[in-house]
Amino acid sequence: MNQTSGIKGGLYAVSEWIMRFSLTNLQWALFNLPVALLLLSLLNISRTSDLWYLLPPLAILTPFIFFPATTAMFAKAREWVRKDHKETPDQSFFSYYKENYVGSLKGGFILTVLWGILIADISYFSTSSPLLMNIFFVLGILLFVFTINFFSVKVHFAMSVRDVLKQAFLITFVSPILFLTVSISCGFILMISLYIFPLIIPIFSGSIIAFLSFSAFYRLYLKMNDKEKNG
Repeated sequence: MNQTSGIKGGLYAVSEWIMRFSLTNLQWALFNLPVALLLLSLLNISRTSDLWYLLPPLAILTPFIFFPATTAMFAKAREWVRKDHKETPDQSFFSYYKENYVGSLKGGFILTVLWGILIADISYFSTSSPLLMNIFFVLGILLFVFTINFFSVKVHFAMSVRDVLKQAFLITFVSPILFLTVSISCGFILMISLYIFPLIIPIFSGSIIAFLSFSAFYRLYLKMNDKEKNG
């Protein structure tokens, strides 16, 4: 029997996808280990004053570590999604990391500042106004989807960081279907990862989010291309 047909073929395909997701996610988690340790420390602080000892190094490390590693993970997801439309050969996680490092770092600085402002506002107004907290909750979802779209745009187009941010901003607000797809799918994965099966975070969570998010982005990209070609 052919290895790629029938039950054996199905099992082979499933095991291949599991290997892809897990290997890429483990590499991503390894690169982000310093950030993860700081986040775990934040979750276990006993005094509010300890917060200010942990936030500065976290803010510094995030653009240098988290953004390049996450961009590399999205680049691998792009490979998987575009399996029938390859323009370049497959690359390793580390090669994508090096290739996109500077652009990811620059974009990471801007996005880290935006996240820092939002977190500071939430911390300051958390007990003063339920209405403001609801507004910040909505802003947090918008910023999350914008950040996800930044990674998708960054790995798909050869653009300056300014143009990547501009394009990510536009598709975040002009495509409600993409917005809902990214926010709901990522929210679902995060909820399962954080509250039900935390052990899957270093094994599957990041790569699945990258795959689902880039898949939604790529469908939008193809649809827009078809509209341009057909007038």
